[in-house]
Amino acid sequence: MNILDTFVLLLYFGVLMIIGIIGVKKAKSEKDFVLAGSRLGYYSHVGCLAAVIIGGASTMGSTSLGYNFGVSGLWFVSMMGFGIAALGLFVVNKIGGYEVFTISQLLGKRFGEGTQLISAIVTAIYTLMVVVTQVIGMGNVIHVLLGWSLIPSMIIGGGIVLFYTVLGGMWSITLTDIIQFIVMTIGVFFIMFPFSVSSVGGLTALFSSVPEAHLSLTNIGWDRIFQYFLLYFFGLMVSQDIWQRVFTARNQKVAKRSAISAGLYSVLYGLVLSIVGMCALVLLPNLGDSQAAFTSLALEILPPGLLGLVLASVCSALMSNASGAIFASATLITNDIIKVYAKKDMTDKDIINTSRIVILGLGVLAIIFSVWIQNILVALDMAYAILSGAIFVPLIIGLYWKRVTSKAAFYSIIASSLVIFISFIIFGITSTLPIIYGLITGLVVIVGFTLIIPENNIEVNKENTSIYK
Repeated sequence: MNILDTFVLLLYFGVLMIIGIIGVKKAKSEKDFVLAGSRLGYYSHVGCLAAVIIGGASTMGSTSLGYNFGVSGLWFVSMMGFGIAALGLFVVNKIGGYEVFTISQLLGKRFGEGTQLISAIVTAIYTLMVVVTQVIGMGNVIHVLLGWSLIPSMIIGGGIVLFYTVLGGMWSITLTDIIQFIVMTIGVFFIMFPFSVSSVGGLTALFSSVPEAHLSLTNIGWDRIFQYFLLYFFGLMVSQDIWQRVFTARNQKVAKRSAISAGLYSVLYGLVLSIVGMCALVLLPNLGDSQAAFTSLALEILPPGLLGLVLASVCSALMSNASGAIFASATLITNDIIKVYAKKDMTDKDIINTSRIVILGLGVLAIIFSVWIQNILVALDMAYAILSGAIFVPLIIGLYWKRVTSKAAFYSIIASSLVIFISFIIFGITSTLPIIYGLITGLVVIVGFTLIIPENNIEVNKENTSIYK
């Protein structure tokens, strides 16, 4: 990579840090810091939501799957897209009436503080694992591009994200998300995709050059497709980093429309990157690590300047997910644990300062875990298995079935979480069984407790308490 590309990349990093400083001036209240004041219109909100889904793991993971399995690699990101579209269609109308900042706060209003605490812990673990996937990705990109060793690359990439997230909160994240969405769209759709296809002689030449199985939508295997459905379709519907961005919309109508649009965009994104991965297979058939397919292909085919822009788009994807996930985790810990159990009379200033300290601590922890795991897709699968298996059932059933009791929800989360962790130990972290057993356990417990041990529900009166104001 020449000096022009390095300059473009470093310039982009500098812009993000400036945005962090700007965000400090906008984050005056808790709602400003946590939800960017709930002021986003349709177009900016689509970019904000899509930037979360098409993160570094999605970008590099989809290209890797396209390299190994062909067009069927699109199922990875497509299931995320279907999940957020379903959120817009079926869940936004249900959650818009609650004045909450987190999933756990909603569960707390519905089922009590015990459920709020346990769900906050489980969801915070999930969001921390999402941060880990992005730090791994950032480290690998910087390592390949600038030639630095992996661990310092992770520290520097994670440090930049921490800087603007700690300072400006959701305002900084929202501003950077919109910029990152634009950069990712240009970098992937208008530079990487056409250059990749052109380099192999066009789509017809590409399809005749790859193994025939790479042209099948099921080459990746029905078991893997089902795994992605369980992990990402359910997971995106109950993901704290997604919900937090849903609440940044100006109103409920904007939130619903933009979630559906972001979902459709994500499906197209997955298809394009799967084709890019197939191009990498043709041009770089002996690539040692398919996770490096995107960056290796970019280095191979792109001219100076454009290379820097595309690589900035990869870093955009990674940083967007990392910032959103680490902020979501910090919001859960601050609002659902510290504010509820340690200091109930916190002012807006106290919440902002506490959140910044928590963000810093979580960032350091994420970097440590990144060095330990070092595999993007494995870390992401673990994250969504924990979330989907433990939180999906009590949250969605609680929204649609009014008879569900607080004890049923509480023990459903505990039982399914234990089953998931034990199943990881028994069957391994790449198995689909932990999430299946977690979902079944959660469903059996929540239905059983509700029918056998009925009680008065704690549901909040939603009138005049909408988050969209």
